[in-house]
Amino acid sequence: MATTVTLEKCGHNVGYKGLDNCRFCPGSQCCVEGGPECIDSIIDMDAVCRRVSALGLDVTVTISKDAGRYLCDFTYYTSLYQSRGRSAFVHVPPLGKPYSAEQLGRALQAIIEEMLDLLEHSEDKINCQHEH
Repeated sequence: MATTVTLEKCGHNVGYKGLDNCRFCPGSQCCVEGGPECIDSIIDMDAVCRRVSALGLDVTVTISKDAGRYLCDFTYYTSLYQSRGRSAFVHVPPLGKPYSAEQLGRALQAIIEEMLDLLEHSEDKINCQHEH
């Protein structure tokens, strides 16, 4: 369980052995058969973490490379696979442990704004390169 607001950098395709609440686990123990082992988000989560942390929101933001080979990682990998890396996953601690809804709301808003800003600037660079 998250104790900080945690930005996930990548999703993993294999290693799923735990049953979900409906007692299901894919027989292949993977998300997408034949898919890459790991898919990174195109969003620079390290930059997002630095930028949000610098805002002084009294919420600790950290980075992770392993969402846990359970529902979170399965969902994230599937999203990354379908979107070709244009996806994000943020683990949030339970309310009051240690942050209030207001604190978490401010942090999540800042995280989303920073992600969108980074994506906008990376799209500008991609489009600029194609125009020449």
